[in-house]
Amino acid sequence: MDDTASQITSDLGEVKTQFFTFADERRPFNFRREQDSFWPVTLAYETYGRLNAGKSNAILLFHALSGSQHAAGINRSVREDIDKRWTEEMHIGWWDEFIGPGKALDTDQYFVICANYLGGCYGSSGPASINPATGQPYAKDFPTVMFSDIVDSQVHLLDHFKIKKLHAVIGGSLGGLCAINFSARYPDRVEAVVSIASGVETSIQQRISNFEQITAIEDDKHYKGGNYYEGHPPNRGLALARMISHKNYISLDAMEHRAKNTVIQPELDKKKWYWIEHKVESYLRKQGLEFVERFDANTYLRIVDAWQKFDLLGDTGASSFVEMFKACSAQRHLVFTITDDDCFSLKQQEQLCSGLQEAGVPFQHVIVHSLKGHDSFLVEPELYTASIAYFLQGSGNRDAAKRAKA
Repeated sequence: MDDTASQITSDLGEVKTQFFTFADERRPFNFRREQDSFWPVTLAYETYGRLNAGKSNAILLFHALSGSQHAAGINRSVREDIDKRWTEEMHIGWWDEFIGPGKALDTDQYFVICANYLGGCYGSSGPASINPATGQPYAKDFPTVMFSDIVDSQVHLLDHFKIKKLHAVIGGSLGGLCAINFSARYPDRVEAVVSIASGVETSIQQRISNFEQITAIEDDKHYKGGNYYEGHPPNRGLALARMISHKNYISLDAMEHRAKNTVIQPELDKKKWYWIEHKVESYLRKQGLEFVERFDANTYLRIVDAWQKFDLLGDTGASSFVEMFKACSAQRHLVFTITDDDCFSLKQQEQLCSGLQEAGVPFQHVIVHSLKGHDSFLVEPELYTASIAYFLQGSGNRDAAKRAKA
């Protein structure tokens, strides 16, 4: 272990990933798309804080697209087959500054659960998992994953803990889509909902960007329809997909600032006509090359595809968002908008708030002024902590109720 790795610190100290396996031939897990029957299902998860005797202080946290179950604390190793992807940047939890004693998700008060998505590559069942029937990775044969499948699988985890009702469900970005899906499909199982830089529909801009990323991976000659585990992975395609998406996650000003510390590597491929000569180009290339070390292309495609197919009305059977949210009238919602967000726009949160208001659901809408773009919710806890902590305590409910009825 190098000096840098040994110097990372966290208020929660060392934590461990745990594994929960459910579903068998008698009671398989049925994926929503075409009702594919699947078993067994394993979820990798971590918990922080203690579950109280009444099991009323639990918070379910959904991660973003390339996140993991490791939301807080220090975790240097998950499992031997996972550790090849568990690079140094994964050792500290992705929301470590938000979770812990006295933080936004105060572990002196709450029991926080975060699970790697079904279809993921950090210990949950996914395309890279071994199919017990063949002894080989599922690869392209792993079922199509919907956000409803991700939510349903985590409901099994809640049942494992005998948690009947969550104090809150929280998510940013795609995690927010999962949180809203949970609130709409299991309205009686959650009291409060926090969605950060999210929405209720996939926008045209997102759909186009996602399609570009899908094409980049599938057009890589090493992709082979998803059956690449015995050979060379589609690293060029996955790196390009990451480069395409990355410009949506941070503001251009933030990208230019980060690129100042990037060393330009001369392009060594003599077949290329264009050589990298600008630090922003070098920065993007570096992001792509580092990403392929820690993520799986098949998992990336499954999650992006779930984003493309995100359909709350289809999942709930409602004819409108107002009808859908009427089932959530006993909940409270906290909605965050991030200025300068090129991934989820203000219009998407306004659409969400409009549905909540017309349905009479108490909500608060907080606009965070940040120069860092969409990823602000990962790196600027000072802009979110007070609002989240206040909301989770139940404070401000009267104001939220008045706003919903206005």
